Amino acid sequence: MTRRIGYAAGAYDLFHVGHLNLLKHAKDRCDYLIAGVVSDEMLELNKGIRPVVPLAERLEIVNHIDYVDEARAEVRSDKLDTWRDVGFDIFFKGDDWRGTEKGRRLEREFALVGVEVVYFPYTMHTSSTRLRQALDVLSGLPEAWPVPDIKAAEQQ
Repeated sequence: MTRRIGYAAGAYDLFHVGHLNLLKHAKDRCDYLIAGVVSDEMLELNKGIRPVVPLAERLEIVNHIDYVDEARAEVRSDKLDTWRDVGFDIFFKGDDWRGTEKGRRLEREFALVGVEVVYFPYTMHTSSTRLRQALDVLSGLPEAWPVPDIKAAEQQ
């Protein structure tokens, strides 16, 4: 029997139950699960944000999750290049990509090389973005404050 290798890429910043759910469900669908932890530079390039937790620490956290057989740094923006490097059979992603142009392109490209794309439900009540916003508010960082409308204020 052939071993099915799964790949679950993500930032895994401010690790939360949504990340854990994705990794658990992914491991249920494959024999060997590789978690691709997106590098700090790739996060900044693709999402315009720096992670709160540095890559080395995120790798350490994800590597100690029982569902994960291997954690590695995700340093390529093109998932096909990652596939060429890693050689997985299934690509796991949260369903926030389903139906998007990015998701459809990914499905088409992976279909050509025999990789199955599996989406898992997005955990609605928690996300790294929400946690980051809450931290900004709690710490009083100006980035969390609304930008005042100067022109409207001048007209009053």
